Amino acid sequence: MADSTQMLKGILDGCILSIIEEGEIYGYELAEKLQSYGFQSFSEGSIYPLLLRMQKEGLVSSVQRKSTAGPKRKYYSLTEAGQTELEQFIGRWAELKQSVDAVITKGGQ
Repeated sequence: MADSTQMLKGILDGCILSIIEEGEIYGYELAEKLQSYGFQSFSEGSIYPLLLRMQKEGLVSSVQRKSTAGPKRKYYSLTEAGQTELEQFIGRWAELKQSVDAVITKGGQ
């Protein structure tokens, strides 16, 4: 479903920041949470490049910790800049959602 994937590119960052806001999380766990919210088309492998970019942008930080189930895991948490970006995303999303809903339901006329 390529069309859905294109639509999600602009909003996935905000969704990831929102999940990370709940607490430290590692990549596989994040992929599972996204799936639990209905994002079926994202694998763990597609999430790591996004996390790496967000880390370079200073939105998330990471720390490696031992795992009881194998190699060390990289846990991600939200930075202050990430929290600010998340709040801005929530505002942008509310405006966009309202506009799209108005168009779809013809409520703006």
